[in-house]
Amino acid sequence: MASYDYDIGIIGGGAAGLTVASGAAQLGAKTLLIEKAPALGGDCLHYGCVPSKTLIRSAHVYHDMKHADRFGLPKVALPPVDFSRIARRIQDVIAVIQKHDSEERFCKLGAKVAFGTVFFKNDRTVDLDGRSITAKNWVIASGSSPAVPPIPGLRESNPLTNETVFDLTEKPASLAILGAGAIGCELALVFARLNVTVHLFEMAPRVLPLEIAAAGDAVGDALRNAGVTLHLGAGVESIAARSDGEAGHSISVGDQQVFTSHVLVALGRTPNTETLNLPSAGIETTERGLIITDSKLRTSNKKVYAAGDCTSALQFTHHADAQARAVVQNTLFAPTASIDKLVVPHCTYTKPEVASVGQNSEQLEAASIEYDCYEFDFAELDRGRAEIDGAGFARVYTEKGSDKILGATLVGHDAGEQIAPICLLMSNGLGLSAAGKALFSYPTRSE
Repeated sequence: MASYDYDIGIIGGGAAGLTVASGAAQLGAKTLLIEKAPALGGDCLHYGCVPSKTLIRSAHVYHDMKHADRFGLPKVALPPVDFSRIARRIQDVIAVIQKHDSEERFCKLGAKVAFGTVFFKNDRTVDLDGRSITAKNWVIASGSSPAVPPIPGLRESNPLTNETVFDLTEKPASLAILGAGAIGCELALVFARLNVTVHLFEMAPRVLPLEIAAAGDAVGDALRNAGVTLHLGAGVESIAARSDGEAGHSISVGDQQVFTSHVLVALGRTPNTETLNLPSAGIETTERGLIITDSKLRTSNKKVYAAGDCTSALQFTHHADAQARAVVQNTLFAPTASIDKLVVPHCTYTKPEVASVGQNSEQLEAASIEYDCYEFDFAELDRGRAEIDGAGFARVYTEKGSDKILGATLVGHDAGEQIAPICLLMSNGLGLSAAGKALFSYPTRSE
């Protein structure tokens, strides 16, 4: 019988890798976790969910303070934001959570943690900074990085990305954001509420183009009301240093020139697979570099699994965690865990929030699927009236003539929280009528 250095080796210490390492080590498997960055935690902790939600909260509190009179309180003349204090708060929150994702914690769980650059030498062996390591099963959880498309002058402008924007200690004077997906819209609203001049560029005719039109329109209105200038329906053609002697950048869109001090690119993600030498292990990828897996998350090399952003178009922390739990089952026990029927919601944390799960009306119509739509306007919600957040709606799509839930879109305050009961119903195969059997406290948004 072949002998291996480890039962399971994991490449990547982000959301998926940490979940696999924790589960495998606690189950007694000899576990190795490899991370190229100097600390564990991955994109979510250092560059994504944690810092962005921390910044979002600060911006929205500042906005509410400026508009205290809406709640019958005295109008307050606020001083300008000291962005360095917000930056320190972001790093403080990261540091607290980092303890949970620390090398020390995973070593105590029984895993070996190593830092360095890794690539495959063959189907069971990797090279870690010149040292060969074997494992019975490998798990690739290498994550993704911000994509920087070949727009002339973009790389030369040294643009901010989600990996660098949270390192800012001073507020930008003005900001051009390329891409009006979730990241672009969230950061546009945040910086506008902190009194930064923001220009948001999107090739599609509306923001959040992957959501239904009503959701994109609602967020677009909120951005405009916050002072964001939207440039929709045309792509950025080039970026150059200003020619008038002023610091900053000139962004060209058609015959229009926009001048900003900073540029932030939010135009999608690229899987971190290029340097892993996957062909030597017999691992196939798509043209975009995503690792191809089956429903059990096995790659074309059945002894190597993949989870998280490096293999999925659904690049959400909660999805990576669910994949990782399936990998633990399939590598250490019988390979029976499948991700085929996962119900995966997602949320954009603007004001209003946009939360979706399953298929929306535009996707159902494109697939020629007949459906019924049930809608509730949040302006009718007493809790929303009391807290002045009534704008928005909930739409739930069911199979035509049935209560089987096909999907839902919620737009409004705490939409990401409010969609949870729908996810629970869908995950357990319960129809929409099951919600009618429950009582909810009045006045709540869940009601």
